[in-house]
Amino acid sequence: MGMFQWTERSSDVLQGGGVIGPDERLPWTQTGLMGIQHVIAMFGSTVLAPILMGFDPNLAVLMSGIGTLIFFLITGGKVPSYLGSSFAFIGVVNIATGYVASQGPANANIGVALGGIIACGFVYMLVGLLVQMVGTAWIERFMPPVVTGAVVAIIGLNLASIPIKNMASNNFESWMQALTFVSVALVAVFTRGMLQRLLILIGLIIASVLYAVFTNGLGWGKPVDLSGVLNAAWFGIPSFHAPVFTSNAILLIVPVVIILVAENLGHIKAVTAMTGKNLDQYMGRAFIGDGVATMVSGAAGGTGVTTYAENIGVMAATRIYSTAVFFVAALLAVLLGFSPKFGALIQAIPLPVMGGVSIVVFGLIAIAGAKIWVDNKVDFSDTKNLIVAAITLILGTGEFTLRFGEFALGGIGCATFGAIILYALLTMGERKSETKVQAK
Repeated sequence: MGMFQWTERSSDVLQGGGVIGPDERLPWTQTGLMGIQHVIAMFGSTVLAPILMGFDPNLAVLMSGIGTLIFFLITGGKVPSYLGSSFAFIGVVNIATGYVASQGPANANIGVALGGIIACGFVYMLVGLLVQMVGTAWIERFMPPVVTGAVVAIIGLNLASIPIKNMASNNFESWMQALTFVSVALVAVFTRGMLQRLLILIGLIIASVLYAVFTNGLGWGKPVDLSGVLNAAWFGIPSFHAPVFTSNAILLIVPVVIILVAENLGHIKAVTAMTGKNLDQYMGRAFIGDGVATMVSGAAGGTGVTTYAENIGVMAATRIYSTAVFFVAALLAVLLGFSPKFGALIQAIPLPVMGGVSIVVFGLIAIAGAKIWVDNKVDFSDTKNLIVAAITLILGTGEFTLRFGEFALGGIGCATFGAIILYALLTMGERKSETKVQAK
């Protein structure tokens, strides 16, 4: 199967509850619609991360598209994945540059951060080359289904507090979040075919229209403001920045590679579990692709990039894993990166509506983790499995953080490495006790 060739499947496959695999695609019109849905799913986080670091959001969108195309080329179009702004960089970038979001939109020391981001991408690429040479057998040993299921689940659970605590500031907005996830749920269950597969996009549109009726029409809450969209230019060049390399920023930012590896590993394991196609052989190439994309993004003034949990949620909901969808989504993002009007339109979507959609998407990621356990028949009567899963879920959900000097390893990183180390430790203990029994 060539990189730019997919087996076309008709939408009848979807009517029968079928799956579209990574090397298949729907007709191009429907693939385009799916691409739009993925762009919207990743847009909220891809725009939010640069804003929190004082980077240009439109440039971040442009680089996410270019990064996804780089990833697509390096993985030979075999791994369905979108690369968006990584939240893992926010803390260390702000420490390295002394940036505080309340200072204003632009980070005066952005160059220093970019040097660190490029260095991090370089180390990430080296990790990928190592995996290419050594293979993935060691990953299988350290990350059996009980570990990978827990890691995928906490990628969703770790994000749970974002929509619930930060995307609804009053009772009306909480009710709007509820109305949004109910809209998505109704579309998911009571529609068929392509409508059902576009559940996130259609649910978001329905909820946005209802929000406008309640606020602009009835005056119940903060009205939808489209003045930013009307005033924004159709076409504009984002602001590029040059990197500056300093040892302090590099030492501070490079350890983020641990989290990026964990995220990408979890992503590939989740997609493998959902599609039934083992993608482990592409693990090294996926790490290299993500590392190169991060270096290219940093060189232009963009954020570090990573595989996106939101897109796992969309794939889990639609059961469409075609890499053609991500190729289309990447091209769209490149075009939209040059359009301030599009950026303004996405930012005009009411925050509670984005929050309601996020609840669905993050929840679907968590359930994808549980599905790994079910599909692999993980035995929870085995105390080792029970303890590893239990501790991992709470570390990740509760944002357990360990600090190493200036570097902080947050919830997802701690939970991932905690799960791997704990499983290895408990397995080692089991082997020792078995050896003692045999010696007797």
